[in-house]
Amino acid sequence: MKRTILALAALAMPLAAAEAKPPNILFIIADDLGWTDLGTYGSSFYETPNLDNLAKAGTKFTQAYAACPVCSPTRSSVLTGQYPARTKNTDFFGAPNQHFGKLPEESTVDKMKANKRYKNRPLLPAPYLGELAKSHTTLPEALKAQGYSTFFAGKWHLGGEGSYPEDHGFDVNKGGYHRGGPYGGKKYFSPYGNPKLKDGPEGEHLPDRLASETVKFIAANKDKPFLAYLSFYSVHTPLMGREDLVKKYEEKRKSLPKKEVWGREEPRKLRLVQEHAVYAAMVEAMDLAVGKVLQGLKDNGVEDNTVVIFTSDNGGLSTSEGWPTSNLPLRAGKGWLYEGGIREPLIVKWPGVTKPNSISSYPTISTDFYPTILEMAGLESMPKQHIDGTSLVSALKEPNKKSKDRILFWHYPHWGNQGGSPGTVIRQGNWKLIHFYSPDKEDELYNLAQDKSETNNLFSKNPEKVKQLTKQMQAMLKETTALLPAENPNYKKK
Repeated sequence: MKRTILALAALAMPLAAAEAKPPNILFIIADDLGWTDLGTYGSSFYETPNLDNLAKAGTKFTQAYAACPVCSPTRSSVLTGQYPARTKNTDFFGAPNQHFGKLPEESTVDKMKANKRYKNRPLLPAPYLGELAKSHTTLPEALKAQGYSTFFAGKWHLGGEGSYPEDHGFDVNKGGYHRGGPYGGKKYFSPYGNPKLKDGPEGEHLPDRLASETVKFIAANKDKPFLAYLSFYSVHTPLMGREDLVKKYEEKRKSLPKKEVWGREEPRKLRLVQEHAVYAAMVEAMDLAVGKVLQGLKDNGVEDNTVVIFTSDNGGLSTSEGWPTSNLPLRAGKGWLYEGGIREPLIVKWPGVTKPNSISSYPTISTDFYPTILEMAGLESMPKQHIDGTSLVSALKEPNKKSKDRILFWHYPHWGNQGGSPGTVIRQGNWKLIHFYSPDKEDELYNLAQDKSETNNLFSKNPEKVKQLTKQMQAMLKETTALLPAENPNYKKK
């Protein structure tokens, strides 16, 4: 009897050790993927079975946001847990008025007013930092300090030499450098011309290669906790798809009912229908790559101890650069402060915690990932670092949890390449106030519970709500020491 008890105790010891092992984290972020670009979020043209199944296995958030309507600021917010206004990473890196190390103490108006692209603009964009400051303790650095192996694959766009993934806590970097898209070589196909990613066989497809590199890392690190950060270049321009998938969607498009394809989001035309065959091919290829990595978790026996998070960095392109997708019923898209530019898909599967096929309307933003992942890993929070993030653990455990008073904040003091204007946004509860800095645009107020398409501006009808939200906005601008656009002295109103 005693031997039996001892044998059972010996068996229980490795089981207890396995249970005590911190969870692995697989964080997947797409580039320029819109809120309605997945089947589980309403697309009937794009096919995304792997991500749809992930949503069935976990929690799908319906009111998740990126911290900015363009890429680099959102990516910075994920790794720092801070709003771009606070880190001064407010525009995509490489945009005008970029600075390094520190922002200039003197005014940059004289320099910017000579920029021809702003000669007909009433405002000059605010200066911003074009690199992720080394003073931050990034999410991978925090996890690495607690024994995690860390891996990065794909798009970085958070600085050049000295500010690459390996400079901010990632042990391995496959493909991350300063560029915001796959612009070298044959772009989405090998040879890639990417100094951080060896070329594969001729014609190898980039999303599949990034998935393969991620699976290799998982296999090599399955016996210890890891952070695998898969940052797709997909579905960013250039618009290029696998030939077989493009043909598939060209055929599928023929069966679509005839609809009006184009509308307006002044001053741009706006795509109203998801029917772009090349873009659809890019979305499916990304989904296939996700499926490959999820299968890699199973094959390496770590599926049941790996948190999977999937999201995007900003809304889908709907008003320029090929006009490949529609974000309807949301308004506008990438580069705009309307919902189409900032609301994102977010799916989280946390084995043993999230309820299968659960849906949460809890408002989230990309600064939340840092404190959430720390809590998932059983680590202490770092409130002086992830200042603007809130852990979503309670919302994941209780998907019906509500948040009436949570304040979300966006500050984009730049002209979007896609047509958007410089502005600041505050959302509290269902109310969203947009303050535009241009004298040519009036402020707007929306009740998102009644009007998620932002078609009914309630600004003039709700002066008390405007006053309240304006006060909150001014407090956030002050607290984050946000930089503002400057008046253009050369502008002459027509």
